Amino acid sequence: MSLWSFVLRRFGRGILTIWFAVTVTFLLLRLLPGDPALAVASPNMTDEAREALLTQYGLNQPLIVQYGLYLWQLVQGNLGVSFTQSIPVLDVLMQRLPWTLLLTGTALVFTVLVGVPLGVLAAARRGTGWDRLVQIVGVTGQSLFVPSVGVLLLFTFGLTLGWFPIGGAYTNGTYGGEWYLSVIQHLVLPATSLVLIQLGSYVLTMRSTLIDALGEDYTTLAHANGMPPRRVLWKHALRNALLPTTTLIGLQLGFLVGGAVLTETVFAYPGIGRGIFEAVTQLDFPVLQGAFLMLALTVVVINMLTDLVYGLLDPRVKTS
Repeated sequence: MSLWSFVLRRFGRGILTIWFAVTVTFLLLRLLPGDPALAVASPNMTDEAREALLTQYGLNQPLIVQYGLYLWQLVQGNLGVSFTQSIPVLDVLMQRLPWTLLLTGTALVFTVLVGVPLGVLAAARRGTGWDRLVQIVGVTGQSLFVPSVGVLLLFTFGLTLGWFPIGGAYTNGTYGGEWYLSVIQHLVLPATSLVLIQLGSYVLTMRSTLIDALGEDYTTLAHANGMPPRRVLWKHALRNALLPTTTLIGLQLGFLVGGAVLTETVFAYPGIGRGIFEAVTQLDFPVLQGAFLMLALTVVVINMLTDLVYGLLDPRVKTS
């Protein structure tokens, strides 16, 4: 299979995935208890005014008609208007997107920078005390629950010790260098909670794949040719062991986004995750649909890029 065929197949799957996510989100939101009309119509309105408002938002149409109108708006790049804020959904999301990108990006970078070396250390010292300690860290990380970790960090380092702020993304009234420092301080606890949750998967995956690579014929041959063990580890074995880790980054991004929703809620961080929580309580369907679409699109694009990178690193993928 050629590279272009490989790309087109991944692109087609991505489009189908996004359509499926849009459809499921649309239907599930309509199953939420409560009447979304209450979010846009006041109890003091006259029947005529209420009906006109519901007509404006299409809430008095049959479900299939609402679905068709929603898809038509998406094709035109229109995500609708927020029920509660009366501004375009895209504006609402763009106000929150930079904070979510900052949080998830920081967590992903530190997870990889910490998880990969720990996995390498465990594989290089297999069977030692370091290996067992790293495995304990990995297994423990996989068993943690996002809100529990967030609340524990918040209580310990925010409320009890007072080392870090307990909510928000920055301190009001700060400017210049103080503002950037405030952003970093507010970022530490929510990012740390996401790192702790994701770390175990990277550590255990890196350890397992590197141990397998160290047992392959090409590493045995390198040792037999007198190549130093450190060079065999870093130049030959690690390069092949990084392939599954590359795939893991794409797969774990979905869990990272889901964890960000819970983390932003716990730390009152003003990202898209926090916006989803607020929109659920207010039955703001357009914001919820737009937020889930943006998250689904992000995950699909990252997974497509991961597939492409994997295909470039391992040409066998393009022919499978």
